[in-house]
Amino acid sequence: MSNQQKSVSIAIMATAACLSTTTTAFTINTASKTTKTTTQLQMGLFDGVKDAFSAPPSNLDAERETPIDRWMGWSVAKEDVPTEAQAQDANFVDAMDDTNYITVALEKPMGVIFEENDQEVGGIFIQSFTEDGAAAKSGLLKEGDQLVAVDGTKVSGLSFDDSLGTIVNCDKSPTPLLLFRGTKEQLYGPTGASQEWLDEFVSKTMTEAATS
Repeated sequence: MSNQQKSVSIAIMATAACLSTTTTAFTINTASKTTKTTTQLQMGLFDGVKDAFSAPPSNLDAERETPIDRWMGWSVAKEDVPTEAQAQDANFVDAMDDTNYITVALEKPMGVIFEENDQEVGGIFIQSFTEDGAAAKSGLLKEGDQLVAVDGTKVSGLSFDDSLGTIVNCDKSPTPLLLFRGTKEQLYGPTGASQEWLDEFVSKTMTEAATS
């Protein structure tokens, strides 16, 4: 082999060795960078776990909040938004509460226009008042009041004709009336007054009204 050929071979081998060294170094650097990045990601995934378990629970709902909730940022606080059930409770009228009933004695003609409830429940309620009538002048009654009794006779649940007939046939003047200030659902529905309670209440209230 000539000296010129030897020089070329040596140059090629040196270049190959240099390229091999560069490639190795690049691979090492890349692996080192990858390892470092992976480690950082793994450490970042659990950042805050220790703090989450050691942090005090929120004072909004301490019984339900867990360390995982605090770590993930989940809120378990109760919202102060009224639900449909809460709204219904706010409008609820207890038909077994004496304070939800009104007693009044009116001269005839009373000036009251009654209307019948659904036939399923019966009974009548005040639909409106005539101008300058006895009821309007008393100022004690309201539209929607449910008629419960007339002079000690319970009329709740009776038909329209039977209820009005009780008023017409009452000889006492002024005529004592007992009314419930609530809706038909609240008087006759599942939460309404039991017949036993209503019978006792009508007897007691009308007796007191007669002696007062």
